Amino acid sequence: MIRRPIRYAAATAAIAGALCAAAAIAVPVLRAETIALTGATVHTVSGPTLDNATVVMTDGKIAAVGKNVTPPAGAKVVSCAGKHIYPGMISANSVLGLIEVGSVLGTNDQAETGNVNPNVRAEVEINPESDLIPVTRVNGITSAVSVPQGGAIAGTSALIHLDGWTQEDMTIAKPVGLHVRWPAMRISRAWFETRSEDEQKKARDQAIQAIRDAFDDARAYWTARDAEGKTGIPRHDRDVKWDAMGKALRGEIPVVFNATTYAQIRGVLRFVDEQKLKNVVLEGGSDAWMLTDELKARNIAVITAAALALPERSYEAYDTGMGLAGKLQAAGVRYCVSDGGGSHNSRNLPYEAAMAAAYGLPKDEALKSITLYPAQILGVADRLGSIDTGKIADVIVTNGDPLEIATQVEQVYIGGRPISMETRHTRLFHKYDARPRGPHARARGATATTSTN
Repeated sequence: MIRRPIRYAAATAAIAGALCAAAAIAVPVLRAETIALTGATVHTVSGPTLDNATVVMTDGKIAAVGKNVTPPAGAKVVSCAGKHIYPGMISANSVLGLIEVGSVLGTNDQAETGNVNPNVRAEVEINPESDLIPVTRVNGITSAVSVPQGGAIAGTSALIHLDGWTQEDMTIAKPVGLHVRWPAMRISRAWFETRSEDEQKKARDQAIQAIRDAFDDARAYWTARDAEGKTGIPRHDRDVKWDAMGKALRGEIPVVFNATTYAQIRGVLRFVDEQKLKNVVLEGGSDAWMLTDELKARNIAVITAAALALPERSYEAYDTGMGLAGKLQAAGVRYCVSDGGGSHNSRNLPYEAAMAAAYGLPKDEALKSITLYPAQILGVADRLGSIDTGKIADVIVTNGDPLEIATQVEQVYIGGRPISMETRHTRLFHKYDARPRGPHARARGATATTSTN
């Protein structure tokens, strides 16, 4: 044993005592200030639109909303006369925080190696410093579901605020869903497909069996875990892979199946019945309009692919994707609109909803499809999705309808705090807007030209 000098021990004790004393001092808790947005047209989404109304935000929550609301004493009053206030939009399918530059592997954390990775957790992979986050939020998107992408069972997603120093600051809900990517069911005869039909069928069947085996193994694991403590039942070792599937098997979070074509969705429905899954969401679902009766009967919600995406088949009409949300709404299927995920363009979410509105979805439904409806599908409608007392104060101030591309989002509030509207895009704009101009710049150009000749 090494004996430390007495002076060292005394110094260590003094430092420890000082730390304990400091810990005993009451540290003030930082809270968001009270802000009152007054005189605006408030689109609550869950209820009527209120003219000349006030929204009061205290400690990150909506404290009051209405026409006759008086700002409390000490509140910071922000006049929004002539402006519109909407709830922050929710991107229900994104890779925000998981990828920065697709071609640079060091910035790409969206896909893990391996085929069955239910233990992958999106929230621990979030990069709070991503330049894509400010670019997205200044267009009115205040929260997003970050979804892992790799393998047949990709892992669990997380709902994050688009503001925060760390993933703990940003995370609203975790896990949100267990994500399963259903294999392609049809045989490809494209020129680049080198496998025979039999080989493709074998690969498809093996992929489905891998998903089935994972669910069966996880269910057996939890059956054994739940039996622990009973007479004659030994303790079982923990396995993080099957631990991660427990909430999905119990229906506490949805199993989110990425499936696009009719055959894929049919395969998913058979699997859902076989596994007796209680809580299921369909992601993508381009052909979901063909199976609305079955989806409605099973209470399966659909997070649509991008309305602006190209049709799946060459013979389909150009507006097939644009009309999907309208068809689901007319059939009574629960749905919300996304940008399809997997890209950097979550900022375009309102325009996906706008395009759905142009092709059959009622205008008020289009707004709900990116606010209240994703909150309901994700199980956070008690906290997000509308401007109601007690909900998180995620609101945006605009000079018009946010579904119109000409509308400017003038200020974003996340958790009741005004967010910087500066982004990489604005910094680049100001940089190049300040480039040398005028006679001096032309003179340098002329001199260079003369010397060259």
